[in-house]
Amino acid sequence: MPDYKSLLRELPAVDRLLREAPLEDKLQRLPRRLVLQAAQETIASYRRRLSDYSSLDHPPESPVQIDLSPFALAEEAALLAERKADSNHKSLINATGIVIHTNLGRVPLAPTAVEAITATAKNYTNLEFSLDTGERGSRHDHLEELLCELSGAEAAAVVNNNAAAVFLVLNTLAASREVVVSRGQLVEIGGSFRIPEIMAASGAHLVEVGTTNKTYLRDYEAVLNDNTAAFLKVHTSNYHMVGFTAEVETGDLAALAARNHLPLVEDLGSGVFLDLTAYNLPPEPRIQDSIAAGADLVTFSGDKMLGGPQAGIIVGRRDLVALVRKNQLARALRIDKFTIAALEATLRLYLDPGVAVEQIPVWTMLKVSPQELRRRSENLAEKLSGQVEDGSIEVIEGVSRVGGGALPTAELPTFLVAFRPPVSESPSGLVSKLRRGRPPVIPRLQQDRILFDPRTIREDQEAELIEAVAAACRE
Repeated sequence: MPDYKSLLRELPAVDRLLREAPLEDKLQRLPRRLVLQAAQETIASYRRRLSDYSSLDHPPESPVQIDLSPFALAEEAALLAERKADSNHKSLINATGIVIHTNLGRVPLAPTAVEAITATAKNYTNLEFSLDTGERGSRHDHLEELLCELSGAEAAAVVNNNAAAVFLVLNTLAASREVVVSRGQLVEIGGSFRIPEIMAASGAHLVEVGTTNKTYLRDYEAVLNDNTAAFLKVHTSNYHMVGFTAEVETGDLAALAARNHLPLVEDLGSGVFLDLTAYNLPPEPRIQDSIAAGADLVTFSGDKMLGGPQAGIIVGRRDLVALVRKNQLARALRIDKFTIAALEATLRLYLDPGVAVEQIPVWTMLKVSPQELRRRSENLAEKLSGQVEDGSIEVIEGVSRVGGGALPTAELPTFLVAFRPPVSESPSGLVSKLRRGRPPVIPRLQQDRILFDPRTIREDQEAELIEAVAAACRE
């Protein structure tokens, strides 16, 4: 049996590795601490490997298959140093065709929103300073006028996400009191966050009315008492119920709430300002329609269908918004200057809906025509065929998804580039290589084919995607 214990003595010291060309180069470009860690970890991994082999009766390798030269170990350590220096949070290419992809950061921002973030990062800003009076201002002032203009509401406040918005509203208006909700609206949103749990955490007591599929106005009336604090209407944006169903319209519920001097809070989830039917999409309640129908407070997300940064937006009656702002928890849930900058830039685009759909990425992806997607798929397939020698590439018809818990029944016709790798390469293995590439590429995997949907691939990303696929096939 090979004497692996004696090989342990051949392992080079750390300082010897650092003098090898691969690591000397890294020391010029990367923090010394990371390069040193990489060298130490590389040597330690070989020490463990040799120690493990020495304890086996039948070692799997012979000594000649283990290159312990300083240069070989330095090359391995250099790769490890690069990985350590690489950012954990990476930009990637979303080739799945899922427009609002929760796991991939929802949606990209409009160019003007990106520019606003950059300008904010480079400079001091008037985040909480009034340029008119020279005194302390409110960060809400940067967004309130725009939100009121777009929604028709009297006032507005913004927190860090929509779950926080619902939580803060309920805690403000209904702590230790009852909030009435239809059973069919007790939804679960991403990450297993559920309306009943959010309500319980806020201190409000849930009162369920109706059944899963049918709730009537009389069901709300039947549970009213001196401890009732509010009605909550939740839009089921992440699923759609069909068949024998009934729910109370916002206007009718608002009228009942007003007669009993109660506020109606409506959670729209993924809020929209535009008429989706104009873009061949299923209808969704618009924010301004809920306000016009009499909802006292409306909450919705700043990202998702709105296409801005992650935020929870609250619009509605001035007196109720003022109470929400005064809640001590509002400070814990407030947004930072970057969110304000990006959200303001996004909202300004909605002042002209025609401009919004041309510049906000979520809308450019949703409204792109099947003909354009076919052209891009054929072009992508042709270029990919020129770079990948083995395997088969074809353009097929398919369906994209809106994603993000929005429009669950919507199917967006698309054309896909379908790549079937050679027999020697497993499709799942190639997808794994693409995921770890530079940049990472996230496609769909369907049986033995890898699918690339151009709907969510920017045209300026296509060259990178082709190179990433070619590089993965060469590994």
